[in-house]
Amino acid sequence: MSTVLITHPACLAHDTGPFHPECADRLRAVLAALEAPEFAPLLRQAAPEAGLEALVRVHPAAYVEAILAVRPAPGERRHLDPDTLMSAGSAQAALRAAGAAVAGVDAVMSGAARAAFAAVRPPGHHAPADRAMGFCLFNNAAIAAWHARAVWGLRRVAVVDFDVHHGNGTEALFAADADLFYGSSHQHPCYPGTGSASTRGIAGNIVNAPLPPGTAGPGFRAAWEQRILPALEAFAPDLLIVSAGFDAHRADPLAQLELSEADFAWLTERLLDVVGAQCGGRIVSVLEGGYDLAALAASAAAHVRALMARSGPG
Repeated sequence: MSTVLITHPACLAHDTGPFHPECADRLRAVLAALEAPEFAPLLRQAAPEAGLEALVRVHPAAYVEAILAVRPAPGERRHLDPDTLMSAGSAQAALRAAGAAVAGVDAVMSGAARAAFAAVRPPGHHAPADRAMGFCLFNNAAIAAWHARAVWGLRRVAVVDFDVHHGNGTEALFAADADLFYGSSHQHPCYPGTGSASTRGIAGNIVNAPLPPGTAGPGFRAAWEQRILPALEAFAPDLLIVSAGFDAHRADPLAQLELSEADFAWLTERLLDVVGAQCGGRIVSVLEGGYDLAALAASAAAHVRALMARSGPG
């Protein structure tokens, strides 16, 4: 089994306008990096649209319908909050982004691949059940988690998140369900202001590791080794989903952590240690943040390289 890359050109048509950090060039940079010869063994799959059934397991039907009804005229945009907006292509992009996460679950659960990377936008981890925020429309990782339980009969699903911003939406969706786990390292203080270390969820199923500005690789690795990874191992997931944001890189303009590509590769390898022991190596990774194009491309490549190293030949 190998690693599958899931993406779709529709994700480039989510037009956030000039100067918005969450722009189509982010995805173009990642995809260009993954065209290097070393990534030739990747399986490649076009993301389907997420079906309504998958979306409404996480988001109320009225919210889903409202988002899909926002169709500005070409060249125009509608703000949903000060940071989050939609263009003519945004609804289709959001459907493909969520669909890529769902397809990643299907690929690893069916045995078509052992690992999946959904290279998509808009991101998802700030979206709670009933509103858009923080550049996010639908919560792609949560949609994938509920799909894994509803369609594949899994009981315990974990999401881990190394984006520099806390995934408040995922935490809110998971906190009251003891069979869902959310673990996050993130800068604090930083947007959105959530992610306290004291937040534990209904059964210790929420594990946050807030990091002060300026934290570099050793502090980041210690937080995962001492706090998040032991809790993840104790949770014993049937499937691991990764919210893979690369904006904790030292070059990123939106925060002040000091990580490098090597730190993202290290964490990917450690996560693979956990899933190799507990859920057959099955891991689904979904792109979240990362706003310096060169750093994002190099970091995503390091992450996918690590996934490929463990997933075996195609």
